[in-house]
Amino acid sequence: MSSIEDKIKGVANQVVGKVKEEVGHITNDKELEGEGVAQNLKGKVQKATGDAKDAVKSGIDKL
Repeated sequence: MSSIEDKIKGVANQVVGKVKEEVGHITNDKELEGEGVAQNLKGKVQKATGDAKDAVKSGIDKL
């Protein structure tokens, strides 16, 4: 997966996760809220992976 794909999927997972988290909080659905927290975290990791791939590529390009 390319760094751009990682970043896009990461941001998408963060948004969906945050929505699930908020809906779960509002409806007092702890399971949905927990799923949202987990998905949001997954998105942050995906985005960080994309950022790391860019940094590595940038470093290699400078060689």
